[in-house]
Amino acid sequence: MQSLQNYFLVAMPTLNDDFFERSLIYVCEHTEKGAMGLVLNVNLDLDLCQLLTQMRMENASFSLSGKPVLSGGPVSTDRGFVLHTPMDGFHASMSISDELMMTTSLDILSTLGTSAEPKQYLVALGYAGWEEGQLEQELLDNTWLTIPASSEIIFNTPVEDRWLAASKSLGIDIWQIAPEAGHA
Repeated sequence: MQSLQNYFLVAMPTLNDDFFERSLIYVCEHTEKGAMGLVLNVNLDLDLCQLLTQMRMENASFSLSGKPVLSGGPVSTDRGFVLHTPMDGFHASMSISDELMMTTSLDILSTLGTSAEPKQYLVALGYAGWEEGQLEQELLDNTWLTIPASSEIIFNTPVEDRWLAASKSLGIDIWQIAPEAGHA
């Protein structure tokens, strides 16, 4: 099994699922036991300032107003995940690649909007998860395209443009891909 950690899953145009249609997912972890990722292109009706205010965090400053909070997936929507550039010192961080870490502890939230925040970050509530063999089967079913992840798309591409930008990075027009996979 090849791990897809630090890859994008690009939903095929034929994926007709209320949540995952035209989604771009960043795979944070992929082992023989399953996979976990964050949807990168679905905004919640909530910005970071509002979220931190609801959590009664003192750093809920105006500078965070308008910064989106993403719907990271349909699983555990009450849990937060911060995908960010490498920075040590948080209680629950996992290094995903040389360029990215994921932190799930509250201590990172207190740095947001301050000079102590990571250089680049995004906040998501919930995640996408797959049980053992489930993602591999979805790949065989031609549900997803896989491509190496790009920090440029994650942090510098508008949320609503990420799915198309990821597919274009393959040099293809995703709308012209055949709906069936070939298995020679």
